[in-house]
Amino acid sequence: MNRVIAIDGPAGAGKSTVAKILARRLGLRYLDTGAMYRAVALLATRAGLQPEDGAEAARLAEQAEITFGHGDPQPVLVNGEDITSLIRTPEISELASALSAHSALRQVLVARQKELIQTGDWILEGRDTTTVVAPHATVKVFLTASLEERAKRRSLELGREDVSELTRMISERDHRDYTREDSPLTMSPDAHRLETFGLSAEEVANRIAALLP
Repeated sequence: MNRVIAIDGPAGAGKSTVAKILARRLGLRYLDTGAMYRAVALLATRAGLQPEDGAEAARLAEQAEITFGHGDPQPVLVNGEDITSLIRTPEISELASALSAHSALRQVLVARQKELIQTGDWILEGRDTTTVVAPHATVKVFLTASLEERAKRRSLELGREDVSELTRMISERDHRDYTREDSPLTMSPDAHRLETFGLSAEEVANRIAALLP
């Protein structure tokens, strides 16, 4: 069987950083499921779509080729164009979160994610990886931290001082993630809950690695 580690959790809990560490350490391929939604959000912005245009965004996703390269940051390409830096803005992040609430788009991208992880050993992170994308993962983890802690981390990551605004944005994103009808953010019953406050990314990675059989 393929070895798959699935990590879920809210925005700013440290999923991406920890997943990248584990990918390097364990020789796993890394799948940032959120980057796929961000890529579609960029295409939607270019097409003039709004947060409520889920069906149109799904059609864009069906037509787009989304691929990942190697490196840190991991290159993200859409139809051959490197969009790595373009999809890491707060604006794209907000639109990606809004569009991800639409079932039509989720169905397209989840199907692709499921196909990918059938091809070998992977570590993937997002908000429905343990419950929907990889329900039979070797190890399932739910990372969490307080809203304030996550806003501080995102502020450092983006080099922004407006922590209060980031707190508001993350709070709104949490609400969308937890309350959307299709695949809401929730902890799988067999996932390991891990509070990341006070732990370095390496320490969190060590704890997850210790869960592997």
